[in-house]
Amino acid sequence: MLMATLINCAQRRGLLNTRPIALTGGEPAGISPELAPMAWAALKSELAFCYLGDPTHLPAGTIFELVQTLAEASDVMPRALPVLAHDFGTPRVAGVSDAGHAEHVIEVIKQAVGLALSGEASAVCTLPINKKALKDGAAFAFPGHTEFLAHLCGGGESVMMLASPELRVVPATIHIALADVPSVLTRDKLRHVIEVTAADLRRRFDIAAPVLAIAGLNPHAGEGGAMGTEELDWIAPLLDDMRAEGYALAGPLPADTMFHAAARARYDAAIAMYHDQALIPIKTLDFDRGVNVTLGLPIVRSSPDHGTAFDIAGTGRANPSSTIEALKLAWTMAGKS
Repeated sequence: MLMATLINCAQRRGLLNTRPIALTGGEPAGISPELAPMAWAALKSELAFCYLGDPTHLPAGTIFELVQTLAEASDVMPRALPVLAHDFGTPRVAGVSDAGHAEHVIEVIKQAVGLALSGEASAVCTLPINKKALKDGAAFAFPGHTEFLAHLCGGGESVMMLASPELRVVPATIHIALADVPSVLTRDKLRHVIEVTAADLRRRFDIAAPVLAIAGLNPHAGEGGAMGTEELDWIAPLLDDMRAEGYALAGPLPADTMFHAAARARYDAAIAMYHDQALIPIKTLDFDRGVNVTLGLPIVRSSPDHGTAFDIAGTGRANPSSTIEALKLAWTMAGKS
């Protein structure tokens, strides 16, 4: 009993001495408001976060407590979900997006990033948004969270990583049509993605000498030019140049042989050339626990690796596993920064 009490006291001191994570409320009509109390129930003794959103959108019966500042969240966390309230003006209807909520969803993201940039939040964890709803309701000009967060942090090109206990993978191009990939994927862009990934693996993940596996763009990595020449023309020469600079890089590799267990054991992260080349393997390997991490920002940001799930909103079938993992990873990364 005494040992359990001492452990609990140590955990409490850790919560009180570490800045909370700002958890954005996401799309109210989806499962986002349902995920927050589930994550709180699972993590209330492990870490501290604060829900930024409209408390009236939380499921009936949620144990929550309003806070005036983020700093209060650590003290509130063991007994209730801390909520920094933002009035969205109208109720949530599960599964039915309200265009009037779009501006508020965006403002909450801005608020969370501001709290992280000021040092009040240790990290930002974003619950899923519906990009079409934001475009329709607020003329949202960004392809997704990743690009918007980079804008809020002062510009520059951020990098999206998908992470799970089984795999870390980075798509070099993200939310664009497959037909546009060959023109968007340039030597400079791929170099930037490799540099940012290696730097954040060192800084945020404590990997002193990260090894990266680089996929080819074409089937079989071009097979010596028989299935495309990008690998010969510039991808392989770029990797050779970066190896000479000290980067530990394997590739370009055929993407269809990069993701089995023995291959994954040989690298710390994989760089894929386009969205589905990256997301299919991680969602196949670990669908429920995958986490979206934005690299190259001055703040720590994570997110569950799934969407708004309008089809199951309000049914009680939401799975909080990815949100829980996203919060845990953000907490760990923030502690290494």
